[in-house]
Amino acid sequence: MTSKLESLRSWVDQVAAHTQPEAIHWCTGSEEEFRDLLELMLATGTLTTLNKATHPNCYLHLSSPNDVARVEHLTFVCTPEEDDAGPNNHWMAPADGHQQMDALFDGCMKGRIMYVIPYCMGPLGSPYARCGVEITDSPYVVANMKLMTRMGSKALERIEAEGTFVRGLHSTGELDPDRRFIMHFPEELSIKSYGSGYGGNALLGKKCHALRIASYQARQEGWLAEHMLIVGLENPDGAVHYVACAFPSACGKTNLAMLIPPETMKGWRVWTLGDDIAWLHLDEGGKLRAINPESGYFGVVPGTNEKTNKNAYDMITHDAIFTNVGTTADNQPWWEGKKTGTPARDWQGRAYDETAGPAAHPNSRFTVAATNNPSYSTLADAPEGVPISAIVFGGRRKQVAPLVYQAKSWEHGVLIGASTASETTAAMVGDVGVVRRDPMAMKPFCGYNFADYWAHWLSFPERSEHLPDMFHVNWFRQNEKGDFLWPGFGENLRVLEWIIERCEGRADAEETAIGYLPHASDINTDNLDIRPETLDELLTVDTEQWQAEMTGVLEYLESYGDRLPEELKRQQKMIADALDASLAKAS
Repeated sequence: MTSKLESLRSWVDQVAAHTQPEAIHWCTGSEEEFRDLLELMLATGTLTTLNKATHPNCYLHLSSPNDVARVEHLTFVCTPEEDDAGPNNHWMAPADGHQQMDALFDGCMKGRIMYVIPYCMGPLGSPYARCGVEITDSPYVVANMKLMTRMGSKALERIEAEGTFVRGLHSTGELDPDRRFIMHFPEELSIKSYGSGYGGNALLGKKCHALRIASYQARQEGWLAEHMLIVGLENPDGAVHYVACAFPSACGKTNLAMLIPPETMKGWRVWTLGDDIAWLHLDEGGKLRAINPESGYFGVVPGTNEKTNKNAYDMITHDAIFTNVGTTADNQPWWEGKKTGTPARDWQGRAYDETAGPAAHPNSRFTVAATNNPSYSTLADAPEGVPISAIVFGGRRKQVAPLVYQAKSWEHGVLIGASTASETTAAMVGDVGVVRRDPMAMKPFCGYNFADYWAHWLSFPERSEHLPDMFHVNWFRQNEKGDFLWPGFGENLRVLEWIIERCEGRADAEETAIGYLPHASDINTDNLDIRPETLDELLTVDTEQWQAEMTGVLEYLESYGDRLPEELKRQQKMIADALDASLAKAS
């Protein structure tokens, strides 16, 4: 197999001449090819088979201990002008980036097979999808791309018809941390990644293409590539709404994407369309529609159990690849928070010793096809995508941010997204409780200057009068004792119910300086064990805290200099002035 597209053939030939592989394999995406890859990795020890009775067709991969996570400090955006990459990215001039990477790739595939992976991000027939080709020397990458993307012959047909594709070149190299870099060249629609086999660094269709490169493409072409889940909500009357939500790490993103309605909310149904990335386009009528560019999940597994996320727990009992988890004596996968079983070996293959650290690496992963998910929606494959009723931003705040509030306008919503923040936890490096801004949950993933990115968001009202409403949620408010005030998990559907009813114009709200908040009576608390004073506290806006918050927001925004859109400063001032007026009135 090869390609009819001369530009693709030529590129593959150039890479082969430079990296000098033993052989070239053009991936077809067939089940037979997938099985052959698994057999190859089992023979070489790259994979081992897990318990066939409890976890049929499941495999374990243990990576190098120095290669277990994204390497943001070694990830660069290469643009001609440094300002175009922005202070939110590490920058390198394109010529320097190519020179550095080409030296690493020189002869790096000797004795290895070079795999050519044509793939499509999004439904194959969708006008919103975009294609790419990843060249790699890792069969583990090929197997994961099979689960995560529409990969193979059909994707190649689309690439040949369109004549354009994102170019991704990857090699595991020597897995030397001192020879590990990921370079993005947005203007060339290309990526080069060397020295890592970890998913976020090596599965180039994921964060590298679907967010960093795609965010640049989206700005050029007039759409949005976002770090958002897509969830469908069907109420007891049969009305369905789709919501896109942007949450930073450790804010309940996967749990919300696969939410199971509580027993007390009969008649509700929840559909998962995506747990990580959303591409949002305006249709001909000006409605914002979303597709999930991925077709699988690459999820963090620790903490997953039947209570926290039953759908995720159930979907990884078969046909899954686990990376860096522990194992039990009978070779079942095990991780902290699983709540069943006992670890016998840890993520490095050693006999488990609790004094030596966790059995599963804290960033251990599962890879699985989206169709494994019990709440999978076939509309994930709909070429036209799904209409988005609401965009929801969320952070992890002990105080300040109420349970939920609604933006007063699209422009106000962009400010809310741009100022999204979380407080650091004990699981993070550095001091606990420090507020970190993570605009739109895109801090590690925006492929260009955040100031220009916000300006792009602010351009949408000029092109449509039918944009979705925007909201902010915070499941993590705590009392003085450190207890969470809101039960979370499936009960979050109660908040989403108010959001949907606001979108329909059926729910009441109180206008405050920071946005529209529900009255306590507007939140459905039927059969929920929550005290009235607790709900009041969840919906409290502390004016002095918010004054300090708005000062911090302005300082953060102004760090982007002259490129910062004036509209964001105007929105910030409107809120700050309203808070001052509120405090003056109260005194």
